[in-house]
Amino acid sequence: MGFFELFLLAVGLSMDAFAVSICKGLAMKKADAKGMATCGVWFGGFQALMPLIGFFLGTLFASAIEAVDHWVAFGLLGLIGFNMLKEAFEREEEGCDCNNNDADLSVKTMFVMAVATSIDALAVGISLAMAGNVNIWVAVALIGITTFILSGVGVKVGSIFGSKFEKKAQLAGGIILICLGTKILLEHLGVL
Repeated sequence: MGFFELFLLAVGLSMDAFAVSICKGLAMKKADAKGMATCGVWFGGFQALMPLIGFFLGTLFASAIEAVDHWVAFGLLGLIGFNMLKEAFEREEEGCDCNNNDADLSVKTMFVMAVATSIDALAVGISLAMAGNVNIWVAVALIGITTFILSGVGVKVGSIFGSKFEKKAQLAGGIILICLGTKILLEHLGVL
């Protein structure tokens, strides 16, 4: 997987954190550097940690499922992508449920939100192990940095524009992950 594909993966994975950061910014009313950095560090840190854990778990089982690894990667990325699309459409129906409690930046709240937004990154780490030819350290750094930046931007966007971009961020993330999963499958099958 090349740098551009890893970057797209990083953007796709960071969209959940971006959407939550928009809600944080909306609840803050006025984004400050501390709030932006807090969201960036929590979300970026967990988005980097989870694929690393997933990658090492995936390498443990890689030899056992080598014949179907491309299908596993395709399935995981596709499932995560479709789930993100589904959540985006559900949020459209419900409206943004951001409230003043979402501005809570305590360790307990941020830990729970960081884990919740990065669970899909664990599965992506497993699929990266299955895809092969991936420098996990570059991937993890890129995912963490991208999520850090987009989370900070999300807080600012939320404080300025509200929940207008939340759905679009999730839609974009879902589409990117589905496309990457499809590309991995088609490359392994010799189509690309």
